[in-house]
Amino acid sequence: MEKPSIIFRTVCPDRPGLVSQLTSWISNYGGNIKHSDHHTDQDAGLFLSRIEWNINDFPIKKVEIYEQFEKIAFDLNGQFNINYSDEIPNVAIFVSKQNHCLIDLLWRVRNGELKMNVPLIISNHPDLENIARDFDAQFIYIDTLNYSKSTVENQILNLLKDFNIKLVVLAKYMQILSESFLEKYSSIINIHHSFLPAFKGAQPYHRAWKRGVKLIGATAHYVTQDLDEGPIIEQCTVNVSHRDEVGDLIRKGRDIERIALARAVRLHLNHQIFVYESKTAVFD
Repeated sequence: MEKPSIIFRTVCPDRPGLVSQLTSWISNYGGNIKHSDHHTDQDAGLFLSRIEWNINDFPIKKVEIYEQFEKIAFDLNGQFNINYSDEIPNVAIFVSKQNHCLIDLLWRVRNGELKMNVPLIISNHPDLENIARDFDAQFIYIDTLNYSKSTVENQILNLLKDFNIKLVVLAKYMQILSESFLEKYSSIINIHHSFLPAFKGAQPYHRAWKRGVKLIGATAHYVTQDLDEGPIIEQCTVNVSHRDEVGDLIRKGRDIERIALARAVRLHLNHQIFVYESKTAVFD
């Protein structure tokens, strides 16, 4: 049985010989490289590297590997992350009333397409509890109308801690998270129903229809304190015509919302995303 692969990512100032330095250490350690992706951002002067490798001859010594790469990253004046392919994180999904993204994600988890556990679904409406039950997830309805935002968000933060949540996915969660919340928990992916930066905010399909656009999109991005301006992970588009009404745009939009969000979550789970300089590099 093949052992889990090790995924090493680093961002550091660019200089000659970086690929050789990284791959030589892996080779000398007895590692076999499965994937090796690199990119130089010339404007930023940064080198980005993702190397996935494994060791079959002896046990993985995670502490030792971490300490060695910590020394390498220090020498490179860079930042690094180490993950393992057999990690299955706990993910919470936040929803409101629309169910298409929620069902799609849960279906992909059940079919093994997304390597994550979904023990917790949080909603500001009770409507989708039966879906959570069908997929063996705990559904928590939180009344956002009769309680203050700080009270609601403190409850959510406690739930994320109790369920050991590593990632939050906003699957059509029609609430804005506060700056205070994002300072305490920032690993969040959102799906926005437009091709950002066009049509930010509410009712983008209605505004797109009024403008007579011929193309609509959906954007999956990390959540930041600036609404709909977080680093973009994935975008999908679909053609529309003068014959389409607002309802047609919404129907077509739901299809690409599901696809864009699922792709973004998969890329995150596979550690294929670099966030830097308020943007992303995606090694797909």
